[in-house]
Formats: sequence, C-alpha cells, structure tokens
Amino acid sequence: MPGLLLDTLKGRCGERSPVWLMRQAGRYLPEYRELRAEKGGFLELVYDTQAAAEVTLQPIRRFGFDGAILFSDILIVPYAMGQDLAFLAGEGPHLSPPLVDHALNSLVSVPERLEPIYGTVAAVKAALGSETTLLGFAGSPWTVATYMIAGEGSRDQHAARAMAYRDPAAMQAIIDRIAEVTVDYLAGQIAAGAEAVQLFDSWSGTLAPDQFERWVIAPNARIVAALRDRCPEATIIGFPKGAGEKLGAYARETGVDAIGVDETLDPAWVNRELPDGMAVQGNLDPLLLLAGGETLERRAVAILEAFAGRPQVFNLGHGIDRHTPIAHVERLLDVVRGWRR
Repeated sequence: MPGLLLDTLKGRCGERSPVWLMRQAGRYLPEYRELRAEKGGFLELVYDTQAAAEVTLQPIRRFGFDGAILFSDILIVPYAMGQDLAFLAGEGPHLSPPLVDHALNSLVSVPERLEPIYGTVAAVKAALGSETTLLGFAGSPWTVATYMIAGEGSRDQHAARAMAYRDPAAMQAIIDRIAEVTVDYLAGQIAAGAEAVQLFDSWSGTLAPDQFERWVIAPNARIVAALRDRCPEATIIGFPKGAGEKLGAYARETGVDAIGVDETLDPAWVNRELPDGMAVQGNLDPLLLLAGGETLERRAVAILEAFAGRPQVFNLGHGIDRHTPIAHVERLLDVVRGWRR
C-alpha cells in the first residue's frame, strides 16, 4: 500500500497532512555532521552510495517523516553532461568550464556519473518501510543552466539572464540538453525505486513573465510529458521558487501533480489560484522554523487550515537552515501531526 505522502501527491485528502522538509537530510543534524567529517568532501559523500543512503535515512529514523528525500545535489546533471564539479569550503559549488565563455558542444558527456545515484536510491528503497515515500529529485533546466553558465551561484543570475536575451538560441540549446539528461536521470531514479520526484527551480523568480514562460514553464512541461511517456505512473512535484503571480500558469501548463510553494506567498491566495484538487506543498518560512516559539506554531496551523480543502503536504518554503534546533523540528511535527481536518 502507498504511504500517506504518495496518496496525497496523487490527489487524495487524508485525515492529516503528511510532512517532510526540504534539505531534511543534511547539516542541521549532528549525525550528518559526524558522517560528513568521516567521509570528507560533499561530493565524495554524495558518490559514496552507502553513506548517501545513510544520510537519506537519518531524518527518517530521528523524526519519522512521511517522505525520505534522496541525498544528492542538483548539479549532478551538469557533472554528467561533462562539466567538472567541485564544492569549495566557504564558496559553494564551482562548475568548469563556465558556459558563458565556452560552447555547449565543448562538453563531453559522462553518463556513468549518474549510476551511483541510482545505487543510493535502491539502497534507501530497500531500507524503507512501505509507509514512507521515497522522493527523488532534479534541478529544473533554468536553475541548472544558471550554474552551468556562470560556473557558480549568484544573487541575480546575471550571466544566464543576459545570455537569454543576447543569444536565445544558445540558451535554448543549453536548456534543451539539460532537459534531455534530466528525463533520463529521473527515469533512472524511478526505475531504482523513487516513488515520486521533485523538480527544483530555485531561481525561477528572477525572470520576467515572458522569460518565465520560455525558460521555466516550457522546459518543465517537456520534462513532465517525456517522463510520463517513459514512466506512466510517475508522480511529479514542481517547485518554482519565487514564481509569485505566475504560479497558477505553471500549475496549469506544466502537467505536474503537485506544486511546491515558497514562503513569500499567502496560502489563501495560492488556494484560490491552483486548479481544484491539485496537491499543494509548503510553505512555512525556514527562518521561522529556526526562530521557533508560539509564532511558529500559529503559522503552521494557519497554513494547515488554509489548505484544508485540498490535498496538502506540509513542508517549508525552501530548505531547512543549517542552524535550526532539533527541538524546533520536533515541536513543528507535534503541531502538524496533531492537526486534523
């Protein structure tokens, strides 16, 4: 039998809302920090299948979340496309050569770099009970492209946005190639045991409306359609962070099963904008979870009540902050699990 989370993502309303947290497998957990110190660098940890499986399972053992999210990174796709990837202490990820200065066809594909990730999925699936849904993921083409073009993260994605205006044909080629590899990657995760997958478009909020339609909605719609051709039962969450008033169009046009909502949006407005019956996921501010207290509890209940009439997955508006106290997570879970429709 599918777990509560998978049931909810497929459009069924249960008595309570399932809960998982973006980046729940990671730096806020002491057991993660201990394993990270033992294994060394971040990429080495991702590519150690048993260690990555252990990280994925740590928050399930501690908190009993309804979903286990694969421990990996969205930049595995450009790494498989042929860019070199390094995570530098205090600086974050670096990809080389950056495509702002090099042509896409200069990259030599290395698809075998995806294989260890499938091994992690399979190892986690074998260890999970049927009540816990295994979630795979990938970055959406626009967000992945911003890193590939600049070679690193940036505040406003200037290099990618400028290329999209200056040379839309070059940008289209990059987006199309990322989408192609992403379909293969997600299909591989599903074949290995992922029961649902999430498309992270963390930088979608930087785009003007016409650019959002071309570089966010259109490629995500192609990925969803192609993935469903390959895996007809695929359950897909779309998370266009920062979409704002464009969220409704994304929900209607991409074909995803569920929509992730960031913390900047009013749940009552989201509830009105989304198609009837579509599952929604979100949207507690990660910094409110960091702060804790009565405001956290009131806000969690307000979100639950705002989405009470539709399938709802309780989550954050983005990833959990590394400094979040364990006690705040425990209190949040008490509130969410104690609430009933």
